[in-house]
Amino acid sequence: MKNEKRVRDLCELGTQRLMEGRVSEAIDLYEQSIHIKPTAEGYTFRGWAVSFLGDLDSAIEDCKRAIRIDPDFGNPYNDIGVYLMQKGRFDDAIPWFETAKNAKRYQPRHFPYLNLGRIYVAKGQAMRALDEFVKALEIHPADDSALEAIKKIKYSVN
Repeated sequence: MKNEKRVRDLCELGTQRLMEGRVSEAIDLYEQSIHIKPTAEGYTFRGWAVSFLGDLDSAIEDCKRAIRIDPDFGNPYNDIGVYLMQKGRFDDAIPWFETAKNAKRYQPRHFPYLNLGRIYVAKGQAMRALDEFVKALEIHPADDSALEAIKKIKYSVN
């Protein structure tokens, strides 16, 4: 119990440091948490942090480690999709987002829909994109990025 709380605290502190722009400190905190107990969260968040340094391949590998620990945790699936998008590999990203949509344990659940919508916009598939953005809004009605994307698609179609 004590170790689990320490692992959670290190991950939370790592996220705070990352949001402050202190990437190296965040990575160190995530590594400390993984050293105490390897968790899907620890690996996913370390991957997120190293992605800030542009090391997308390491970020993907960390997410794959997270999936091996907890295949029900949706965040690493979505994150791999994002890293593949950043590499311009849109078609490779799609199955990762589809898997994230169906993950048993995932927050924020609307992210893979938003990301798929962005892919379909980039591929010129406005109606598929619109469908994804609408689904994102059904899950998270106040998401401004989904609302903006829908407006842009409607203006481009009209």
